Amino acid sequence: MIVINLDRVLVDRRISSKELAERIGLSENNLSRIKARHIKAIRFSTLNGLCRELNCKPGDILDYVPDDEERA
Repeated sequence: MIVINLDRVLVDRRISSKELAERIGLSENNLSRIKARHIKAIRFSTLNGLCRELNCKPGDILDYVPDDEERA
C-alpha cells in the first residue's frame, strides 16, 4: 500500500494546505483528496509541484508499506 505523508511534510515546512494549493495551482479540494488518500493516481506535474514548493523528494511524501496479503 502507498502511504501519503503530506500532512507531516506540511507541518515540518510550516506551510498551510491553502498556501500550498495556491502555489502549485491546485484546488484545496484536490489537495485535500491527495492528503486523505482518496485518489487512484497523481500526475507527475502535481508531484513535481509538491516537491518543488516543499523542497523535498517524492519519497518524503510517498512511502510503500506492504499489504498483509503481500507479507504472506
